[in-house]
Amino acid sequence: MKELKEVNFDNDIILNDNLVKGAILPKTVAELDRNVLIQGNTVIEGAVYAHKLEITQGDVEIRGAVYTKLELHVDSSARGPITFRKAVASSDSIASLNSNVRLYFLSDINAKSVKLTNAFVAGSIFADEAILENCVVLGGSFATKRLHLKNCITGTFNAPQVAIQGDIHLLLPSAFSVEELRTIGEARMFNLSLADLGSLYTGNEQLPESGAIEMDIQTEELKSVLTSDDNQVLMRTYSVVGKVLAADLVDTDKLNNHFLLTAASLGNQLLQTYSLHDEKNNTLIDIVPQKVADMMFDIISGKLVVQPLCGSFSIDEIISRFS
Repeated sequence: MKELKEVNFDNDIILNDNLVKGAILPKTVAELDRNVLIQGNTVIEGAVYAHKLEITQGDVEIRGAVYTKLELHVDSSARGPITFRKAVASSDSIASLNSNVRLYFLSDINAKSVKLTNAFVAGSIFADEAILENCVVLGGSFATKRLHLKNCITGTFNAPQVAIQGDIHLLLPSAFSVEELRTIGEARMFNLSLADLGSLYTGNEQLPESGAIEMDIQTEELKSVLTSDDNQVLMRTYSVVGKVLAADLVDTDKLNNHFLLTAASLGNQLLQTYSLHDEKNNTLIDIVPQKVADMMFDIISGKLVVQPLCGSFSIDEIISRFS
C-alpha cells in the first residue's frame, strides 16, 4: 500500500491501494469542486471533503468525518467492506444499492436523500427522504418527508410518511409517524426491547421470560394531538409500552440490551472495549460493531431466531409484585 502524507491536487483525486496519512480538504477555491474516486484497498486517516465521493471497490476505511457537496455513491460492482468511522453528511444524496458489499457507518448519517442496502449504522439517520433495505440502524431512522423500510432493524423511526415491507424489528419500545403506516405486501413489525440480545450475542441460552413481541399495527397504534401555539399535529405512535404487565415481570438488567447497544453505538468515543460474559465457555466476548452487525443481520435473515415473548403470567406473581 502506497503511503500519502499530504494530498493536494488541483484536479480530481483517484486513490487505489493508498494509505492517506492526513485529510483530504480543499485549500483553494478551485478545490471545492474536486471529486474523489476510491478504487479500493484504501485507508484515509483524516477527514474528507469532496464535491462527489465515489467508491468503486471495497476494502476501504475512512477514519475522519466525510462531507460531500453533491453525493456519496458506492458502485454496484463493489465488493468488500467499506467503513466510515465518523459522521457522514451530504448536501444532496448518500446512496449504495449494492447488496454484495457491507457498509459500516459507525456514527450518524445526514443528507437530503439516503438510499442504502446492506448497511450497518451505529448512530442515527437524518434525511428528507430515506429508503433502507436490509439495513441495521442502532439509533433512529428520521425523515422529514418519507421513510421506506424493508427487512430492517432500527432503534425507532419518525417520519410524516412511513412505508414498511417484509419484517421490521424495533430496538426501542415506540416508533412514530404522522400519516397512517403503509404496508407493502406481507409486512410485519416486531419489537425487540424485551428480547435477550446479550445472550444472542454471546451464544448463551435466551432467558425464558424474554423474547420478541409481534406488533399488530392496527391495535398497537395510538393517536395523539401535539399542540404548539396555533399549530396542531396528529402523531401516530406504534408502541409496546402499554404491555407494562409483561415488562414488569422481566428483569431487564439481565438482558444487557442497553449495555450492548450503547457500547456498539459509542465505540468510536469510548476509551476502552467492553465485553459480555460467555457462560458456556466462561470467557469474555468483546463488544465490537462488526460482531454486533453480524448478529443483527443474522436476525434479519432468520439465521438467528429470537424467541417470542411468552404471554402467560401468574396472578400470584403479579399480586406479590404490588403487595
